[in-house]
Amino acid sequence: MLKPPQWGYWYECWTEDLTEQRGSTLLASFDAYSAPQADRWVAVALRTISPAPDADASDKAWEWLYEGRIETRRALVRAEPRTVSLPHAQTRITWTIRPALFLPLAHRQTAELPACAYNFKPRPAE
Repeated sequence: MLKPPQWGYWYECWTEDLTEQRGSTLLASFDAYSAPQADRWVAVALRTISPAPDADASDKAWEWLYEGRIETRRALVRAEPRTVSLPHAQTRITWTIRPALFLPLAHRQTAELPACAYNFKPRPAE
């Protein structure tokens, strides 16, 4: 029996090297099933960065932890996406949280993948 779709939040952490002309790089992504769980990921990361020697980055991290987190959680409860961005040394770190509908995966009875699964090839890393 399939489970019904479940509402939650999709969280991504992107980094961008500010000294290069390349785009952003996806560092991590997570699924969360409540607004508190979703904003907790950002809070943990910001607490890790906050003691950094860069005073501006530290101030911005604590500002979000004390004020921005409340607004972020309220927005998530209203099903609105949120972005938190912070420069740190030569890098900009951006966290995004957006509402998502998670669909359950069909259970496979055998170890063999369906034929269509082999149509998708991974792209080589740049």
